Amino acid sequence: MTFGSRLRSAIDGRGRLCVGIDPHPVLLDAWGLTDSAFGLEKFAMTTVEALAGTAAVIKPQSAFFERHGSAGIAVLERVVAGCRELGAIVLLDVKRGDIGSTAQAYADAYLDPNSPLACDAITASPYLGMGSLDPMIQTALSHDAGVFVLALTSNPEGPQFQHASTADGRTVAGTVLDTVAALNADAEDLGSVGAVVGATIGETTENLDVNGPLLVPGIGAQGGTVDDVRRIFGPAARNVLPSSSREVLGAGPDKRALHEAALRAAETFSSLG
Repeated sequence: MTFGSRLRSAIDGRGRLCVGIDPHPVLLDAWGLTDSAFGLEKFAMTTVEALAGTAAVIKPQSAFFERHGSAGIAVLERVVAGCRELGAIVLLDVKRGDIGSTAQAYADAYLDPNSPLACDAITASPYLGMGSLDPMIQTALSHDAGVFVLALTSNPEGPQFQHASTADGRTVAGTVLDTVAALNADAEDLGSVGAVVGATIGETTENLDVNGPLLVPGIGAQGGTVDDVRRIFGPAARNVLPSSSREVLGAGPDKRALHEAALRAAETFSSLG
């Protein structure tokens, strides 16, 4: 199955929530854990055990693992394997972007099934040009994996670049979205190339119906609501994958409380269809 088909199946069976694993030092402390590789592992694997059996998508934030060096990467490998064993799709939030052989090396690291860090999908940055992502996208498609390309992000600095006009009059974000849509043109249901569009961007005139999944951060603790999603995405809301991290993770370290928090968050967005 293509990544898009697998994602649609996961959403139909488990709901549309994507839960982030963001082992921020503040959250580690709130859980009574040390800011160390040991605390990281306890935090991450507790989250996997509580959520990966029922959540459609788990999204580890690579940076919070990388900050602990090789021990942190070893934990990330365990997280990826544990999530996949429990049936969750793993979307690794790495936001990589480079050119040529370096872009291919990132693709090999995260999207080739022979890699110990192989995931179902990654996030990618297009700001060296959409063509720079070709190695990642082609590698993903050849292995039935996915790529989510940053388009309209929820951080306040984003519009400085994303709303800027290109030589043909389109915005940078519009160019990204149009390219994603073209890559998904032949997909019968849901394409395997997605876009990242924040729930807190306000109004937009961009066409968000890219025939692919739309990863939507900014939900919950950052202020985004299901009403925001309906207003911003319109008919494309059927392809939205809302992402929540702090609102769910704040319920830990109790596994039952984590599980229930994730169920509540997923139920909130069940009305999107």
